[in-house]
Formats: sequence, C-alpha cells, structure tokens
Amino acid sequence: MAETVVSMARVLVGSAVSKAASAAADEASLLLGVQKEIWYIKDELKTIQAFLRAAEVEKKKDELLKVWAEQVQDLSYDIEDCLDEFKVHVKSQSLSGQLLKLGDRHRIAVRIRNLKSRVEEVSNRNTPYSLIKPISSNITDERDFYMEDIRNQSANNINESELVGFAAPKKELLKLIDVSSDDGRTKVICVVGMGGLGKTTLARKIYESKADILNYFSCCAWITVSQSFDRKEVLKDMIRQLLGADSLDKLLKDLQGKLLVQVQHLADCLVHGLKDKRYFVVLDDLWSIEAWNWINDIAFPRNNNRGSRILVTTRDAGLAEGCTSEPLIYHLEPLKIDDAVHLLLRKTNKGQQVMETGENMNNIMTKLVKKCGCLPLAILTVGGILATKKIAEWGKFHEELPSELESNPGLEAMRRIVTLSYNHLPSQLKPCFLYLSIFPEDFEIQRRRLVDRWIAEGFVKARDVVNIEDVGNSYFNELINRSMIELSVVNIEGRVKKCRVHDIMRDIIVSISRQQNFVLLTKDNVTSVEEENIRHVAFHGNKFSEICLDWNSVRSMSVFGDRPMEPAPSFCSPQLKMLRVLDLVDVKFRLTQKDVKNIGLLHHMKYLNISGGSYNFALLRSIGKLQCLQTLDMREANISALTTAIADLRSLRSLRCSKRLDYGYFNLIDNPKGCLTITMCFPMIFTTLVSFSDRANLIAETRMACSTRWSDTKGVRVPRGINSLKKLQILEVVDMKGTGKEVIEELGELSQLRKLGVASKGASENKYKIFCAAIEKLSSLQSLYVDAEGSSDVGTLEWLDSICSPAPLLRSLKLNGSLSDLPNWFGNLKQLVKMQLSRSTLKEGKTMEILGALPNLMLLRLYRNAYVGEKLVFRREAFPNLKEIDIYFLKQLREMRFEEGTAPQMGSIEIYGCQLKSGIVGMKHLPSLKTIVVQDDGDVANFDLLRGSGCTPKSSFIASVKGPMPQDLKGN
Repeated sequence: MAETVVSMARVLVGSAVSKAASAAADEASLLLGVQKEIWYIKDELKTIQAFLRAAEVEKKKDELLKVWAEQVQDLSYDIEDCLDEFKVHVKSQSLSGQLLKLGDRHRIAVRIRNLKSRVEEVSNRNTPYSLIKPISSNITDERDFYMEDIRNQSANNINESELVGFAAPKKELLKLIDVSSDDGRTKVICVVGMGGLGKTTLARKIYESKADILNYFSCCAWITVSQSFDRKEVLKDMIRQLLGADSLDKLLKDLQGKLLVQVQHLADCLVHGLKDKRYFVVLDDLWSIEAWNWINDIAFPRNNNRGSRILVTTRDAGLAEGCTSEPLIYHLEPLKIDDAVHLLLRKTNKGQQVMETGENMNNIMTKLVKKCGCLPLAILTVGGILATKKIAEWGKFHEELPSELESNPGLEAMRRIVTLSYNHLPSQLKPCFLYLSIFPEDFEIQRRRLVDRWIAEGFVKARDVVNIEDVGNSYFNELINRSMIELSVVNIEGRVKKCRVHDIMRDIIVSISRQQNFVLLTKDNVTSVEEENIRHVAFHGNKFSEICLDWNSVRSMSVFGDRPMEPAPSFCSPQLKMLRVLDLVDVKFRLTQKDVKNIGLLHHMKYLNISGGSYNFALLRSIGKLQCLQTLDMREANISALTTAIADLRSLRSLRCSKRLDYGYFNLIDNPKGCLTITMCFPMIFTTLVSFSDRANLIAETRMACSTRWSDTKGVRVPRGINSLKKLQILEVVDMKGTGKEVIEELGELSQLRKLGVASKGASENKYKIFCAAIEKLSSLQSLYVDAEGSSDVGTLEWLDSICSPAPLLRSLKLNGSLSDLPNWFGNLKQLVKMQLSRSTLKEGKTMEILGALPNLMLLRLYRNAYVGEKLVFRREAFPNLKEIDIYFLKQLREMRFEEGTAPQMGSIEIYGCQLKSGIVGMKHLPSLKTIVVQDDGDVANFDLLRGSGCTPKSSFIASVKGPMPQDLKGN
C-alpha cells in the first residue's frame, strides 16, 4: 500500500514538474513574442515622431493633414504609454517577478496587438488622400510672408504722435549707435524683445530720422531678414539700396551672358562698393545665428574703418550675443502701465469720454493693457477694436478677449505675430512651451519646478556627457532667450530662478493646447469630455459637478486652488494609472492621509510634490513601489521620519522633506510632560466641541508632536539604505539627532549629491565627526545648509572646524548656529558665490579678513547676530567680486566702513533692523554702488546727507525705504 502511494506521488510530482516546465516554456515564448512586438512599436514610434516633426511645416496650411497629424499624435502617446507599462510591469521585474505578472503581460500583449492594428489603420488612411508628401526643410508658410508685411506696415504707419513710451528707448539706442564716432571698425548694435514689442517700429523711426542717422552716413539700407529670406534677393536689395539701382542694373547686365547669376557675384560687388563707404544697415527680424554669420561673412567688407553701423532686431537674446558684445545689446521692455493706458486711450479717440465714466473704467483699462502684456502692437490692435465699441462694452470685451483671439478677424494679425515665435520653435521646445499653459495667469513659475516636470514628462532627453537637468535648463534658457517667457526673479549670478508668461502669450498657448487636446483647464467650463484623450489636467480653483474624462490617459494633474469635486477621481485613484506628475503644492486646502493612501498604485509616477502644510503624519511604505519616481517634495509636511521603503526609489534625484513647526494648536512640544498632556486631552478631539476640519488638524499635529521624540528642528529622520540612491542630487532636511550614525556615514557615498541640508541641533559629538567626514567625500556638492536652531534656542556649529577639506565645488553655504570664529577651511572656498550666516556671533578680527579673500563671493548675508562687532570694515583690495551685502538685526553694529579699493563690484547694500549710529563711512569708494535699502526700523546716521551729497558719482539710485521685512526673510 505504501509503495503504491509513493508511486502515485512520484507520478503526480512528475506530472506537475512537466506541466510547470511546459508553462515556463510557454511563458518564455510569450515573453519573447512580447519583446519582439515591443521592438516593432518602438520603431513605429520613431517613425511617427519623425513624421510629426516634418508635418509641423505643412499642417498649418492643410486642414486634412492637420486632422491626420492629430490622430498620429494621439497614437504616439498611446505607444509611449504602452512602452512605459512594459518597462514597469515586465522589463523591470526579475524572472520570479515576471512569473507573478502573467495578467499584466497578457494585458500588455493584447494592447500591443491593438496598437499594431491602429498603426496599420492610420497608415492606410493616408492612401486615398496622399497626405504624406516630400517636405523640404526650407518650405515656409506663406502666412509668414504675410506677417512680415503686417509688421513692416505697422511700423511704417505709426505716427510719431502714437509712439507713447518710445522717447527714452530711442534716446538710449541712439547713444549705443553713437553716430558721432566716424572712424573705427563697423559696430553691431542689437535690439532684443518679444514679438509685438515694437522693435521694428523703434528701429524704423531711428532709420528714417535725417538728423539722427541719414546726415551721418553716405548710404543706408533697411533689410528684412526673416525666417524665409532668399539669399540672392537680399543681396540684390542691399546693392539697390546701398549702391544704387543703376549699380544693380549694370551688374545684372554684365552677368547677362552667364548661365546663372551666382550669390558670390552679388556679394563681390557689394563688398567692393562698400569698401570705402560709411554705411548704416538695419537687419530687421533676424531669426538664426546662421543667417547672421552668412550675411556678415559675405556682404560686408572686412577692413572698413569708417565707423559704419549695423542695427539688428531679433527676438533671440542668444542670437544677439552671437552678433555683438553685451554692452551693445538693447533689451526693449514693455510699456509702463501709464504709457500703455495712454496709448490705448489715444488709439480709441475716446479719452475724454472715458475720464468722465469714473474710477471703474480706469481699472478696466489697466486690466486690458495688462492682458495685452503692455505690448504696443497688442494695445494698438485692441484699441482699434474698442474704438468701434461703446465704452460700457469694454469690460465685457476684456473678459472675452481670450476667445476673441480665436475668432475676431481684427485680432488675427496680433495672434499671428505672437504665434510666429511658437511656430519657429524647434520641435523639442514646443511641448515644453505649451506646458506653460498649465499654470494660472500671472503665476510666477519656479525654474527648478518647471524643469523637473519637463523631465518627468519625457520632454527632455539626456545627451552624452551632459546631465539631463543641464539639458532641461538649456531648454528653459532657450525660451528666455527667444523672448517666449519673461524673467521675474534673477539671482546674484544672473541665473533666472522664476519666470512668467505674458498674458497675451498665455491666452494663445492655452488656445493651442486646447486645440491639440494637450491640456484641459477647468476654468474652460468643460463639463463633459468623453471622446478626447486629454494628457494634462489643471484645476484652477473652480469646482465642477461633472468632468467626464478618460482618466486612464492623464499624465499630469495640477491643482491651483480649491479641491476639485467628484466625479473627478481622487489624487491616487487606480484610474490615474498613467499619471507621471502630481503637483499639489499650490492647493488652498489641507491634504489628508486619505488623499495619498493609495500612492503605491501610481507605478509611473516620476514627480510628486505635496509640500506646504498637509495633514499627513506618515510617509507610507507603499511609496517604495514608485520605482520611476525622480522628484519627491514634502516640505513643511506633518512627517517626522522617512519610511525605510525610500531606499527602494533608485531613480530618485531630488528628495526634499522637512517638518512643519508652526503648530496652530501646540506651538512647542519639547518635553514628555507636554506630550502626556496632549495624550490625556486626545479623547476630547472626537467630541462635538471640535469641528470636523479642526479635528483633522488636531489629530495630525498630536501624532506629529509625539512622533518627533520631542525634537523641535525642521529635519526628518532618514533610514538606512540612503546610500542606494546613487542618482540623488538634492537631499534636505536630515535630522542628525534622530538619524543613525550609520546613515550619516552613508551620506558620504552619494557621489552625485549637489545640494544637502541638515538640522544638527541635539546630535552627539560622534555624529558631528561622522558628518564632517562624509562632507569631505562629497566631491559634487555645490550647496550646503546646516541649521542648529530649534524652536526654543540655537545650538552650536563650532564642531564644523573639524572639516579638513570641504567640497571643492561648493558655491552656496548657509549656516545657522553659533560659531564664535570662522573655521580655517573657509579660506579654501575658492568657488563660493553665496554665503549666509545667522546667529554665528562672529567677532571683529579675522572674520572679514577670511571672507574678503574669497575670490568669487558675490553675495554675503549676515543675519541676527551673525556678527557681534561694532564695526564692519571692508579692507583695501578685499571682496573683489562682492555685489551685494545684506545685514539683518546685528544689534551691536554701529558702523560700516569701506576703504579705498575694496569691493569694486558692490552694487547693493540692504540694512534691516540695524542702528548704524556712526553711519556708513567711505561710500565714495564704491564705484558700482546703485542701491541702499534701509528697512524694518533700521537707521543710518546722516543717511539723508549721504543720499544727496553725490559721494557716489556712478550711483544711479540710492534710496531709504521704510517698511516691513520681505516675507522670504522672516525667521532667518
């Protein structure tokens, strides 16, 4: 009997093994089949993307092609989604993991087959219509020629009386042209600004002025060099204008016997004719550096030393820098509000009537000119339409202007002038620019936030040897250079930190995004979108009862304002399976734990930003499932520690977490008794004495306070395994007290780390030593922030003196805590650009000597008793590159003294809450000084005398401003 059972068991086991082997073979065959299909659709995606780039030229003219291109674009999105699904659910899994993912693999295999069928259908759809034709890279939309005519006509037809706000730019530009200098090499001057700003108008009025230009040059020419210029025709036009029509006729007659008139024949004639002439040439609307290099090399003589001038207008600041030096570039700005309103009233011819209608109409006009971006062309166009309307209708026209841009024939020229810049963007920049339509009107967009989102969306591709963030920043700078977006905040190094989009430009890109199903804005009053595959959704504060979308296609969700109402899915719904970007930093409501409890379902998530006062009190372990996550921002949240699952996020490049300390109910929880008191009162939270909204806040704050182990710093505890995040570039803020010694040691293994922030208060001496050793290993570190402050007192940073060799690339250093004396290694910070010291209690002596020797230091901030000496002395030849010094609440300081030869680049001094009884001595030794700001009960002895004495001859503006301290400086 036993032998029979054993025999049967052997048969069963053998059968099971055979079946398992067969199943494994079938699965291997299926996996190989799926892999082949993946190769196929990858190749198809490359072909589709190449077609879409080529079709950009033609689809503006062919409505049928446009519709077909939209279908192809939608197909490309679906293929990208499928490839992402394959990477997450199949390719990234181990063999055992793949065996457990049979359902996902079958689902993806079916999806691939469906995509193949769609590819064939879309391809066959071309056959009867012959939509794909050979597309030349030189083909230019005839509407571009139309826009050249519109631009030139508008410049010619504007009377001097309409040139509101152009007097100062004209004067400054003439100063750069400097016609009085009639010898020397040819000088190139550039006028830069966005479309519609009046560059052509300004250049035209200068060009046509006899007193300013014509009387000083023997010959002049106005040449429009647009994207569509013809080389031969440009040279013929230059010969005709500069050398005379007879010269061109004679040349063409001499060349009549030749089979073909060559470009070089025309160029030789032009160069020879200009060799001994003093000429003035305007090259209007230059689009590419290649066009400039060609004209400059072939059309102008090399050895003309007669003081000739070339004036270039362009939308591209980078191109201008390639044409000439920075001092000869004039950046034309939008009109001032008052000038813009004046121009609008002048164009409507209803100035007196408007003045009689009251203050409300003034507000409407201000809104109108702001909506026009204070661009002269836009204002004149809108003014022309308002002239035909009753004044009472102007307010309604302002509200309807975005839709009017799409349908009103009177605004067509303005729309095309603005879209011309978009049409000529390189293909990789177009989605980046359209992406800006996600942000609300007048919104200040942070560069880092925007670039990180671009990368997460796949708009930015890494190049050989070049970091992907650097590629993304180059895209951002390109849009700035092309005058597509305007800078709003620039740091001390001249790097743009924040930007805005002109209202008129934003309205147009919102329109383009809507047409391409690229972005859905809830303010569009769309209540049902059932058939469209929208990829990006942004809620702008409106609440809707119904938004019927295919949420499975949504790649990004951004919320600016109130919580969207159902049936919009929750932020971590399974419906949002393809979501790559979730950005909730600008919400006006508190996030709860419920909002993110299913975060692990969003396997494709690459960018997650839920910073800014949430109710979250724990970072869920399920976040470890987000294997694609690149950016995690949870600053100012109710968390005290990172989950151990954070070590699984191997793609993470930026990890920013900090604790919220401004409790609304418990301002200071720093001892066991305080926590015990809260625990005893906890049951009261669930009574009717506490409202629902307050209850959520109380629960979060109570758990937060108790889980911090009575730590009162902004740092969070970091788990072991942080060294596995090899791609990490930003890490802040680490709580050194709560974080283990092994983890602090692991920080030294993050070889790509560029920015590090730590809270050091309460840590042990041993941890300080380990941290200093880790810092010495971080060769890529560029920014370091160490905070020893708690909610009740400030700790010491004197332990930093044990660092022997700091990071060689360190450019920014912020320290908050007691130092007493500067560490010796400060003198080795040769690359340091920005330094901020707070509560350091530094004394007179070697402090200014060490700091003054730093060769690249541009910004120095001394906050809240960072310096406790009575005199702040800037010695001779010290601070060679310092541009700005800010002092805040230095209670003992009585005098600032500048010796001759110190700080030659100093342009700004800011004084907050300091009583300089002996004043500022030696201000005359600061040749670059432009601004002094005194605020927040600050006082400088004899400041008014200094202000009016002219002791700084090159200073253009010195002001004393009384008022509160800027918001971003409070608490430092």
